[in-house]
Amino acid sequence: MTAIDEMLRRNKTAAMYHPSGLGPSPLKHLAVVMCMDCRVDAHVAFRLNPGEIHLMRNAGGIISDDVIRSLAISQHALGTREVMIVHHTDCGLAKLKEDEFREELARFAGYRPTWSVQAFTDPHDSVRESMRRVQDSRFLHHTDKVRGFIFDVETGLLEEVTEELDEVTEENDQESGAATS
Repeated sequence: MTAIDEMLRRNKTAAMYHPSGLGPSPLKHLAVVMCMDCRVDAHVAFRLNPGEIHLMRNAGGIISDDVIRSLAISQHALGTREVMIVHHTDCGLAKLKEDEFREELARFAGYRPTWSVQAFTDPHDSVRESMRRVQDSRFLHHTDKVRGFIFDVETGLLEEVTEELDEVTEENDQESGAATS
């Protein structure tokens, strides 16, 4: 039996408990973007019930053009007003070297991918970059309630990532610019 066959078998029993009568707009008006890592179970981590949030997942939980597309639909058409970005400890994307992986794909496929892998080394910096991409997007109108987190794969707990480092750097840059004027 293949893994897909197993999922089909499980679905037959799960369908008995499937809630009906829910609409496509999330009850919490929240969109969550997180990594696809199989150790991060959003439904367990947040004790989610069907219909509460929009959940978007990709490698690294990166805010790509396609995630902005999904967030724009989520906000404009389906009423979400907050965005939660969740990366995690021990992420596989943090272990990749961007150029080396793209070269490996080029050898495999015969040409380089048109998309960026967006590998990173520090998940905190990656969360901050993702938060900035949401806040700076002209396609989103709810950019004031964007918060980022690191999920610890060992404990299941979240650590909030703030933009403090960026704000301190900006203040120092402004002060040094004023001092040199």
